[in-house]
Amino acid sequence: MSKQSKLAKISVSNNPKLWLVIGITVAGVVILAETRRRRLRTRYLIKEDFRAFIQRFELLPFPQPPPPAARLTLAGLTFAVKDVFDINDYVTGFGNPDWKETHEIAGKTALVVTSLLKNGATCVGKTVMDELGFGITGENVHYGTPTNPRMPSRVPGGSSSGSAVAVASELADFALGTDTVGCVRIPASFCGILGFRPSHGVISTLGVLPNSQSLDTVGWFARDPSILHRVGHVLLQLKLVELRRTRRFVVADDLFQLSKVPQQKTVHVVSRVTEKLSGYQQPKSLNFGQYVASNVPSLKGFSEQSTNLQNGISTLKALSSVMSLLQRYEFKMNHEEWVKSVRPRLGPDVSDRVLAAITTPHENIKSLYKVRTEMRAALQNLLKDDGILVVPTVADHPLKLNSKKGLSAEFHDRAFALSSIASMSGCCQVTIPLGKHEDCPISVSFVACHGGDKFLLDTVLDMYSSLQEQVSIVSNSPPSPDTNGNMDASELLKEKGNAAFKGRQWNKAVCYYTEAINMNESNGTYYCNRAAAYLELACFKQAEEDCSKAISLDKKAVKAYLRRGTARESLMFYKEALQDFMHALVLEPQNKVANLAEKRLRKLIR
Repeated sequence: MSKQSKLAKISVSNNPKLWLVIGITVAGVVILAETRRRRLRTRYLIKEDFRAFIQRFELLPFPQPPPPAARLTLAGLTFAVKDVFDINDYVTGFGNPDWKETHEIAGKTALVVTSLLKNGATCVGKTVMDELGFGITGENVHYGTPTNPRMPSRVPGGSSSGSAVAVASELADFALGTDTVGCVRIPASFCGILGFRPSHGVISTLGVLPNSQSLDTVGWFARDPSILHRVGHVLLQLKLVELRRTRRFVVADDLFQLSKVPQQKTVHVVSRVTEKLSGYQQPKSLNFGQYVASNVPSLKGFSEQSTNLQNGISTLKALSSVMSLLQRYEFKMNHEEWVKSVRPRLGPDVSDRVLAAITTPHENIKSLYKVRTEMRAALQNLLKDDGILVVPTVADHPLKLNSKKGLSAEFHDRAFALSSIASMSGCCQVTIPLGKHEDCPISVSFVACHGGDKFLLDTVLDMYSSLQEQVSIVSNSPPSPDTNGNMDASELLKEKGNAAFKGRQWNKAVCYYTEAINMNESNGTYYCNRAAAYLELACFKQAEEDCSKAISLDKKAVKAYLRRGTARESLMFYKEALQDFMHALVLEPQNKVANLAEKRLRKLIR
């Protein structure tokens, strides 16, 4: 050893302060490393958990009966439950910490949860939800928003967001939620999984916190149609065997106009599958809004008096407003005392909804229940015991997370117009994923009459694999080419279309204009004229597309802006409609139609 090394060793050994500094340094390095490791581990766990759970625990199933008894229906499956279901020895939190702090531990487990445990399933925890069951985005300011595994930058949908995410991320085989105004159907669509809302009142809500009893149902999610089916048999206590019935499909054409998804990815997929399956009739088209307007007379008192909403869309908007009023009234009856005494901390959107529920004066309550009764009768007459109504689950793609704009009136109106059908009729509805469009999960929904739950579950089990096969085919199919033709012949067809239009033969007019377009696709007038005929037929999506094409061909086509604005307003795209009418005013400042429309829409958007 060198002389310098020996001197350094002696110096260190004779200097206790130096040893202390070294010790503190080493300890600091160890602590920093451990802190960093724990932070990384926490981030990893959050990512792995997808923020779906409020509490993780394990409730083991009841003992399996000894042979030769049959294996339990749900043996080996795991499930999660929304934070509205009572679990013995746990506080039911309703998605809000103030609720949790002001309520006692549950003394019993909800009846539906017990039923699942008795049939062999294992419960793995409670999931995040929109506070107090209000909301359709799935965001929660207190517990964090569950991460949508299909689109992490988008909301998972609510209010049963955590349950949907737990299933979509494969943290559970199935999960329980509750559906009041779309709270199972919407997150199922946004997360790309199956979601089932049963007929109102057929599954016990004993041990489940209520939001609005006339609308609340216990629903469930699954990735696999056979698991969705098995859970349904347990919860609904269904018979295993039932006589096979012919299936009659009714497509709500007007509702698919609200959707941003092309019909070839939804309606056409269903139609092609029914062609191949035995016992399935070809789908028939229906203007559902007009059907409801004719068969639910009590809705007239809630309909908007607007020339641009004279169609069935205004009827469905009225139906959704009745649904919201009913939800507010019953929420107030259930929870007004607690809200006023505790004054809970609530997220902005939920706070607004709760305040509206507590402060809205409730008059003519009987008329709300009358609409519900008439709506159930109307669906029963339409579907009977062999009919299935085909509707879009949602109209829009999932919103982006932490959107500064929040929940727009347009998004809200279109979502509730669709979800109000089953909520207000009490019918059963299933959400079926159909791949993606513009990188967002898409779905279609089947609705059966009240009490037709087994019929609907059997249909899903029967069709699911064929639907997914057809989705794959459609996704890989190239678009059909456009055709060109003779200019003079196209002008003649346009004139025939104009004559048919004046004679109020709008379908015939559409046919003539279409033939003209096939011959000459570069003439904006043909598209604009066909849009006018589509407006008369209440085919607003087609009218909007035609007007957009006309505008792309002629930027100064005032009529195209006016007609597209009318179509968009009817589709409840209020901001886009306002822009169209404003553009028309720039081109024609004295245009009375555009001027009136601009004033009307500005009031609506406020």
